[in-house]
Formats: sequence, C-alpha cells, structure tokens
Amino acid sequence: MIGGIHYNKTILVQKVDLRFISSQMTAFFSNNREIFLFIYGLIFFQLGMAISLQSRSHSRLDLARSLRWLSWFGIIHGLYEWGDIFIPIQATYLGNPFIRLLQVLQVITLGLSFMFLFEFGVALLLPFGRRRWWHGLPLGIFITWMFVMFFLLLPFIPNRETWLNTSNAAARYFIGFPGGLLAAYGLSKQTRLKIALVAEPRFVQVLAVASVALAFYAILAGLFPEPVPFFPGNLINTMNFTHVTGIPPFLLRSFIGLVLTVCIIRGLEVFSLEVDQMIDAMQKQQILAEERQRIGRDLHDGAMQKIYTAGILVESAAQLISTEKQLAPRLERAGDALYDAITDLRHNLVDLRSTPSDTPLAKFLKGIAEDPRFRSLVDIQLFLDLPEHTTLSPLRTDHVIAIVNCALSNTVRHAKARKVKICLSQNGGLLDMTIEDDGVGFPQQLVAGNGLQNMHDRARLLDGKIEFQNKPGKGAIIHLIVPLKEEI
Repeated sequence: MIGGIHYNKTILVQKVDLRFISSQMTAFFSNNREIFLFIYGLIFFQLGMAISLQSRSHSRLDLARSLRWLSWFGIIHGLYEWGDIFIPIQATYLGNPFIRLLQVLQVITLGLSFMFLFEFGVALLLPFGRRRWWHGLPLGIFITWMFVMFFLLLPFIPNRETWLNTSNAAARYFIGFPGGLLAAYGLSKQTRLKIALVAEPRFVQVLAVASVALAFYAILAGLFPEPVPFFPGNLINTMNFTHVTGIPPFLLRSFIGLVLTVCIIRGLEVFSLEVDQMIDAMQKQQILAEERQRIGRDLHDGAMQKIYTAGILVESAAQLISTEKQLAPRLERAGDALYDAITDLRHNLVDLRSTPSDTPLAKFLKGIAEDPRFRSLVDIQLFLDLPEHTTLSPLRTDHVIAIVNCALSNTVRHAKARKVKICLSQNGGLLDMTIEDDGVGFPQQLVAGNGLQNMHDRARLLDGKIEFQNKPGKGAIIHLIVPLKEEI
C-alpha cells in the first residue's frame, strides 16, 4: 500500500514538473516573441534574396525558371512575419484607422506570399505535361479568396479581429496548405527526374531534404491558424498547439524555414556546376577542333607537299627518258598514282575541316553568335560590314572561325563578361575583325597561354596579324587583319 502511494506521488511529481517546464517554456517564448518573429521573418527573407541574387539565365534546367516564384514567396512572407513586430510598434502613436489598414495589408501579404508558393509548385510540374492553364490557378484562387473575404464576409463579421483571423485561416487552408504540398511534390519530382540526371548525389540529397521541409511547412503553416469560430480552426490552432507542446508553431516554422533556406542555397550550387560542365564541354570541343586543324595542317604542309614534289620529280624524269619505251610508261603511271594520292589527301583535308568552301563567312559567324554554348553565357552582338556572299578558302575560313571560337571560349572562361561585340568588315583585299568584351580584361602580367598562342599561330598562317588590347577592369579587344585571299 505504501509502495502504491509512493508510486502515485512520483507520477504526480512528474506531471507537476512537466507542467512547470511547459509553463516556463511558454513564458520564455512569450517574453521573447518579437526576437523569434524577427528571426522567423529574416530566415524567409534571406531565402528569397539568396535565390534572387543567383544568376540562372544560362541554365537549361527547368528548376532555374521556377525558382523566381519561391524567391518572391520568401521575400513577401518575411515581410508578413515582420508585420507582427512593426504594426504593434506603430499602434503606440498612430490612430486606429491607419492600424486597421496595416492589418488588412498584412493579411493580403500573407495570401500573396502563399500564392507565389503555389505558383512555384505549378511551375515545377509544368515540364511534366501539366496543362498551361495551371499557371492561372494560384492567381484565380487568390482573387477568389480576396473576393470572399472583402465582399462576402466583411459585411457580416463586424468584429475586426475575428475577420482578420478568419481571413488568415482561409488563406492558410485554401492557398498555403495546397500550395506548400504541391511545391514539395514538384520539387521532389524535379529532383528525381531532372536534377539527378545531371547533378552530383549531394545536390540531389539537399534538394530532397528541401522538398521534405516544404511538406512539413505546408502542414504547420497551413493547418494551424489563429483561433477561429469554425472547424477545424476552433480545435486545431496556434493556441491549442502551444498549450499541448509548450512551443508556439511559428518557432517550428522558423526551424523548418531554416532547413529549407540552407538546402536551397546549397542546391543553388548546381547551377555553377552546370556552367562548369558547359565550359568543359566547350573546351573539349575546342581541343578536338584544334587537333583536327593540326592534322590538316600537317597533311597539307607535310605529306601532301612531299607527294606533290615526288610527282614533279617523276614527271621530269619521264621527260628525260622519253625514248626509253619500257621505263617511260611506268614513270607516267607512277606520276598518275602520286597525283591520285594528292587528290585523296585533298578530299581528306576537306573532311577534316568543318566549313565547306561555298558557305559565306558571315553565315558561319552568325551561327557562332547564335550558338547556345556562348549565347547562354554572354550576350553576343554581331556587326557585319562586308558583301553578303564573301567567302574564303576552306583552310582560311577554318583559321578565322577557330580564332573567333578561341576568343569566345577565353572570354567565357576568364573574362567574366556580360557582352561581346564582334565587328567584321572588308577593307580592300583585307579582312578586318575586332572582338571586344566588357569583362575584367587581361592580367597585368599577361603570359600567352595555349589559347593566345594558338590565335597568334593561326594569324601567322593566314599571313595576317593579331593584336591584343587590354582595358583593365573594362574589357579587352582582339584585333585581327588578314588578306582575303592566300598569297601565292
């Protein structure tokens, strides 16, 4: 009996301790509510700003075009949360009409932020075959919510606080909750079916965690409004949640928002990785093109010239011994075989080159200016002042195009430029070309690497000259002058 009394006393003491701890936690969060609200708003505002400051215009990922909606959600939702700090401060010295206006604007801000979260989910799912009218769904729900709150409920709910809580709850139930779940599902699907194909596992993991965080946020932010006189808000609300757990819901939302922000910011690195992959691909293509050109030059300057010389020697020998009936025909056949070999080598050289002889140079340059490899990273402006059908020999065209490709590749990799201007003109029998960018310019102690040396070599092979002009902090200019036709 005594043991039973002792056991009951222990349970009673434990219950008292838990109630005491819960009351102390509630008091602590209540006394520091403004601090936690500021941190809460700052987390979401930081999420929005981090996304907006990340350049994604070059990306080919669907996620890049959807993130702007999440950015707007973060910024506007942060402003909404800061309203709970700002409005009470204004109430100390401003009249009730102005405070009521601020409270109404705060509720509208909440619905607007949830609309952008909803739109984020829709944008993520559109690439998977969703109908285009889905884009108008979040806006339609937001407008319907505004109409119901201001034209249907406001005349029948004279109590301002009740109307504000009702509007708040309706925004959470009908915009925030479905929008958050849709965003979580869309981000999860994008991560599994799109990001996982091009990104490293670590990016897939952090974005998967972000989608889980969005799902939890949808539940906590969408199903726990301020107390309202209707179901389920009269039972499932912030007050009862705090009473049961001792922790206000906005604190858990802050933690989930922090997880979401960290994961999204880490996930943004996937776009930098994508740029690196694009640049690596361009470098590999440039290396392959240069190797093809080297082989072509070796064949042209080496093997073909030697065979051509041998053919001339055979032909001259045949003339010298024209009286020798048996030897002369054999030398003639040897000469024919050598000239056939020269013809085959010429065909092989044409195959190695990427530019057919009858294609105008302007067409090649327009193709380079519109190449997604470059256009997605810099804005290329092309100015042509030469006859439309100006053509060069295949080998000379290859050299000019290779110089342009090399210059643009160097600009993309090193110059940090936003714009590149290519000007091409004909001055008599000369081709005059300048390539100018607005990047950081060449280093003060310029050391000619493979790219610059390659351009120098090609200009020399064209019997032209190339100059590199530096504008530190403002860009660089590459000036090329070459003869239109090869000198004999």
